Amino acid sequence: MLKSLQAFQVDAFTDKVFGGNPAVVVLLEEQLPDDVLLKIAKENAVPETAFVQCLGDSYKLRWFTPDIEMDLCGHATLASAHVLFFHLGYKGSNIHFDTRSGVVSVSKEDDSYIMDFPTRQGEKATLPIEVYDSLSIKPVEVYKARDYLLVYKSEDDIRNIEIDRAVFDEINLDPGGVIITAPGKESDFVSRYFTPQSTILEDPVTGSAHCTLAPYWHVRTGKNTMFAKQLSQRGGSMHCIMADGRILLKGKAVTYSKGEIYIPKI
Repeated sequence: MLKSLQAFQVDAFTDKVFGGNPAVVVLLEEQLPDDVLLKIAKENAVPETAFVQCLGDSYKLRWFTPDIEMDLCGHATLASAHVLFFHLGYKGSNIHFDTRSGVVSVSKEDDSYIMDFPTRQGEKATLPIEVYDSLSIKPVEVYKARDYLLVYKSEDDIRNIEIDRAVFDEINLDPGGVIITAPGKESDFVSRYFTPQSTILEDPVTGSAHCTLAPYWHVRTGKNTMFAKQLSQRGGSMHCIMADGRILLKGKAVTYSKGEIYIPKI
């Protein structure tokens, strides 16, 4: 016997399909075993699968890559809010998600969504030798929060950097990764994001990385509101707004597909 679950694939931090970061949003009536959730995420083969369960006035939200459960994910949260607002007709002004990182709220503003996330201020750090040796271009500054934050001189450095994956994969930063960033030519800053030992090496657009990026660039530029671009092959963008020790991430989303998935009944 098979159980059907409603599922949507959404491209987040973009207003065009085939751009931004793809996430699959799966609606749950009840929680499923963790191993089943991970199998669904592997089968979906996108950077993150979000599992959303209605809890009355709020929603339980969990995020899985094809490899592990994550403690925070921006683009899959944005995708989940898009599904609830756009497809399921959520009427409230704010959606409250109960997550491993506490309560995350999302509101809608015209054709964009605004996520209220915690900040993760980086501290000066020394880069592990495996990461340093894997980089074709070396950073000028290194910080550490959940992720390593590597600062470069120019947007061209971010575009042109190459990573020796055989060396990069010698280290396990579970659940963190490596952010590289520099001033942008047409934005306040640009970035890319990589995770060693993961099925998907480069994440197309990483909302959670901006919890560390935005505080850094806020101090460096003096700006409270910044426009950010992530320079992956798919590309994406968002506005970052510093607000009382929190960060508001504003971006768009577009639905690629909707349908059902079928799994064995538990």
